[in-house]
Amino acid sequence: MTHIRSMKAGALGALIGLILTQSAYAFPANMTTDGVTNPPVGHYEFCKRMPQECRANPASSGPGVLTRDGWKKILEINYDTNQAVTPMTDKEIFGVEEFWAYPDKVGDCEDYVLLKRKKLIDAGFSPSDLLITVVLQPNGDGHAVLTVRTDRGDFILDNMRNKVLLWSETEYTFLKRQSEKHAGRWVKLQDGRAVAVGSVSQ
Repeated sequence: MTHIRSMKAGALGALIGLILTQSAYAFPANMTTDGVTNPPVGHYEFCKRMPQECRANPASSGPGVLTRDGWKKILEINYDTNQAVTPMTDKEIFGVEEFWAYPDKVGDCEDYVLLKRKKLIDAGFSPSDLLITVVLQPNGDGHAVLTVRTDRGDFILDNMRNKVLLWSETEYTFLKRQSEKHAGRWVKLQDGRAVAVGSVSQ
């Protein structure tokens, strides 16, 4: 059994190394922001209830360095949270259309995001690198995911999948996200994969 576990650990380490190497050469790794915008109503109300969660972040010199251990922690927290929480709408849980809260056993997409963000902060990640993000799904429905800013790119933690992808590898249209400078403020995002591809070729 020890031998099998060591083989699995070695395979995981090799996989992580491959992912980190490939990520550096994928689409433009980091999203482009485009000025301030209003926060989602649910997050605004969440900040009114829990102002300690929506303060200015420590000054950041740039995205954090993504290590093998950090990547393992990201994958672990994304998977464990997805398995621990059962998806339910705010209407089903709270009887209202929008209510952001830390989930216990059930939660909406933004509740997964809040919990993953908290777990990663507890694991030592900087709050300025853990940004709640609003996107559009291909069918036009709104959705919330967590962006993890790293020197290897902006990775997306999603309750709809256990695989962690670069933002540009997802099927979503990116609209806005928290400011890295202040957890209670939001910025617009420039999406457009054509723009992203063009910036690579220049």
